[in-house]
Amino acid sequence: MKPLAAWLQAQGLATISRSILIEAAVAGGLVLAALFAGLLAGRMLGPALEREWKRRLGTQAETLGDRLHRIMRHGTAALLLAILLAAGDWPPLAALPIGLALATAAAMTCVDLLRGLSMPRWMAWTVASILFVAIFSHAVGGLAPITQTLERIGFDLGKRRFSLLSLVMIAVTAIALFAAVRLANRVIAHWIGASRGLDATQKLLAQKLASIAVVAVAFFFGVDLLNIDLTAFAVFSGALGLAVGFGLQKTVGNLIAGIILLMDRSIKPGDVIVVGESFGWVNRIGVRAVSVLTRDGKEHLIPNENLMTQEVENWSYTDRNVRVRIPVTVGYGCDLKLAQELMMRAATDSPRVLVSPKPNVWLTAFGQNGAEHEILAWISDPEGGVGNVRSDVLNRLWWLFKEHGIEVPFPQRVVHFRPGDGPSTPLP
Repeated sequence: MKPLAAWLQAQGLATISRSILIEAAVAGGLVLAALFAGLLAGRMLGPALEREWKRRLGTQAETLGDRLHRIMRHGTAALLLAILLAAGDWPPLAALPIGLALATAAAMTCVDLLRGLSMPRWMAWTVASILFVAIFSHAVGGLAPITQTLERIGFDLGKRRFSLLSLVMIAVTAIALFAAVRLANRVIAHWIGASRGLDATQKLLAQKLASIAVVAVAFFFGVDLLNIDLTAFAVFSGALGLAVGFGLQKTVGNLIAGIILLMDRSIKPGDVIVVGESFGWVNRIGVRAVSVLTRDGKEHLIPNENLMTQEVENWSYTDRNVRVRIPVTVGYGCDLKLAQELMMRAATDSPRVLVSPKPNVWLTAFGQNGAEHEILAWISDPEGGVGNVRSDVLNRLWWLFKEHGIEVPFPQRVVHFRPGDGPSTPLP
């Protein structure tokens, strides 16, 4: 101990006393105890917390639920270490391991939380690095020089000072608010989705309005937290709002049109609609466009404004029953009554054709090649397609016609030759 004290005195440093070493050893032991407690919390309480989180939030718990045991482990350790650091006036040598462990645990908690909310990896590690430097510097008493240095690097704009420290604070606050908005949207979306008093359209409308409200609250909270004076930007914001109004006119129009569609309930998720040449069922109503999924797996994104201004066929607006027309032609020489009974039988035997309203067979015209009929069948699941119903009925009718000798006519032409119409030279 004496050689070390002599060397420190030769270097102009304070002598490390036995009490300081004891405090440093005690601090190291308490740090290990806090880390061990965090490890136990992660192993014992983490899995139960993950199960409860996934049970309550369902699909909204994805990614974050899988990291809850790590968040519990690092968060518990960080909480205990923060209490330990604030409990006493530790000397620098004792505060060093506490600050290092606390900064590491807090940074790892931040990474797991942001990554669990699907934030980019670079963003999570950037915030974690800033948090590590701030906490560790505060623990060892070196935060003030860092903040003063960052404050000196910058420029003045009017009465406001823009420094590197303010930019760091703005970036960290924006990322934190963005993560909070994502977490709040997940919780609110699940809470509204689990409500039994609302239908699917009302739930979707409530979720979108709630997400807009959450973003608005986060914006004003961030403005107040960063102490931004909005009156100083009145003229600039007016000009910017005018420019954005012209540039984002279609975007705002689509947003308002989407909200009106959800409130009007004229188009709902699951409806079968026809817009122009797009036919399919509504998969999702978004902020900008409606996703229409066709039978061949293509997803058409139709702007919300188009659904407000164009003619739209909604096959399931008031009733999900849709009538399918199946044309059939039989020869003039067949038993017409028997052919119509077989058509009726083929329609009723098809599994997707409804019993009520019952199918019907109409004789529509006496055509050039045969008696033209139309089978009228009703289905209640138009999202399953219409062409496959026609195919099923016609396949059944084909074999019924074969069994009972009913002929399906094909075009025939009769050519008459008159004596004066032929060539002057007889053909060989």
